[in-house]
Amino acid sequence: MSRSHRGLERLSALDASFLYAETPETPMHVGALSVFEGAPLFDADGAFRLDDVRRRVLARLHRVPRMRKVVRFVPFGLGLPVWVDAEDFDIADHVRLMVLPEPGNRAQLEALCERLQMQVLDRRRPLWELWFIGGLADGNVAMVEKLHHAMVDGVSGVDVASALLDLEPLADPEPIPPWTPEPAPGDRDLLVAAMQDRLREPLELARTAVSAVQAPLRLARDTLEGVGSLLALLGPGALAPRSSLNAAQVGRGRRLLTVQVPLDEVKATKRSLGTTVNDVVLAAVTGGLRRLLVAREEPVEHLSLRALVPVSVRAEDEHLALGNRVTAMIAPLPVAEETPLARLLAVQATMSELKAQHLAEGNELLLEGVDHLPPALTALVSRQIHHQPFVNVVVTNVPGPPFPLWFLGARMLEVTPIVPLGGNLTIGIAILSYDRTLSIGIHADRDAVPDAGFLADAIRNEFSELLRLTRGEERQRAPAGA
Repeated sequence: MSRSHRGLERLSALDASFLYAETPETPMHVGALSVFEGAPLFDADGAFRLDDVRRRVLARLHRVPRMRKVVRFVPFGLGLPVWVDAEDFDIADHVRLMVLPEPGNRAQLEALCERLQMQVLDRRRPLWELWFIGGLADGNVAMVEKLHHAMVDGVSGVDVASALLDLEPLADPEPIPPWTPEPAPGDRDLLVAAMQDRLREPLELARTAVSAVQAPLRLARDTLEGVGSLLALLGPGALAPRSSLNAAQVGRGRRLLTVQVPLDEVKATKRSLGTTVNDVVLAAVTGGLRRLLVAREEPVEHLSLRALVPVSVRAEDEHLALGNRVTAMIAPLPVAEETPLARLLAVQATMSELKAQHLAEGNELLLEGVDHLPPALTALVSRQIHHQPFVNVVVTNVPGPPFPLWFLGARMLEVTPIVPLGGNLTIGIAILSYDRTLSIGIHADRDAVPDAGFLADAIRNEFSELLRLTRGEERQRAPAGA
């Protein structure tokens, strides 16, 4: 978690790692492509209501104060960066409008979104942008969202979106709460605060040691969980198998594709086959990747890919507490299994075992320990993520609201989540449930994955196959003559 010192909100090591790891080829923001009903967002003359849109966002920023803060780095790297108020904050820098040329089709929208997502956020400003896109042939309006991963994880990103949107079609203007930025600290202030934090850490560690002596059983349990988690990650089979899903270095082009599945169908599959929604999703992704590798004429016999699956550890009372409250599991994806049912059952067994071993909790202990590393070492380790040998793909699944959201009276019709790519990962898969629809965003390196469309179709077909299994199970359970 972040630490404060005389008004300075210091980034955690995990939050800062996304800044350290960022390069022009690997922007480290999470994103989304949303589509809204168009009519409420245009005035009587057919002009987009940009001023009203900006005023509505301004009226909500007090709910998410970090959206008015910038990152300041400590001189000489002697401390982790801090969040400070942006003294020259201008909503026009963050809420913008673009218009597609005719014909305004989906392919043009996705291509524009891909280009916007590849632009690194300007660190002189708060690390977020909302781009509204007009000119769609159907009259709707799209929105491209960018939030730096140093600000949010998947769950808090949904919280931010929910704070800016409405639960009902409210179109009336809202008052903009007054806001006065705190004076920015100078370099000397940053250095003094960093040194005081570093001096205070031995005391914190000592207090932790005293608490551990007072509660030896808890210390032993936590230590074993952390060691067990580390061994699970770094033990036999820890290295990801070689495949075309990893590259020496991703390029600067991206593809974005969307697969949408009715959430009720996924839940029916879950109930019929006795699994979880996450199991069904991972099985569909596994089957899609198997089909992709087979089409590339790569061997899949005995192959188990490794997916980084983020796990939120955010408590119920931590909504709108930004930053990254997340650990991860490395989940085997059994692409060697030949049938959808076999893949689903293998995924279910593996995920049940990982949860039983409390790997997420153990990983949380390890990640919290990173906060005590010297900042320079944190930066060095963060940059090595682009050369990691442990995973083939990232698959993140975030629950969204099961009801519609609105903005200025316009209903949000759909949303596609976007996860950033690390330097040697050519595919990132993000899943978000919203208003009874499961949306899968496939974010891929344009050059390394020219067959991204094939993967999208393959994942869509896997969901269909799993649904057919569900219907078969239901027929078998139905009474004779029904």
